[in-house]
Amino acid sequence: MTFTFYSTSWCGPCKRLKGQLAELEISFTEVDIEQSPESAALVESINNGNQMVPTLVFSEGTSLTNPSAMAVKEKLGTL
Repeated sequence: MTFTFYSTSWCGPCKRLKGQLAELEISFTEVDIEQSPESAALVESINNGNQMVPTLVFSEGTSLTNPSAMAVKEKLGTL
């Protein structure tokens, strides 16, 4: 399973989670919602109208907002 990591350049929790996922050797596609209005709209639709990041959208259609690295690892089934 793959996922897209929606973030912004200034988001502290995004930077922390990206670093933790790198340590766990979990790869992802990253999209900066400030550079992509369509992505910002998607994040808003997932989070009740809020542009909350990090928001992760998985290939099977589910999402996690501001998850821990362990929650992502568990979701991917690599625990």
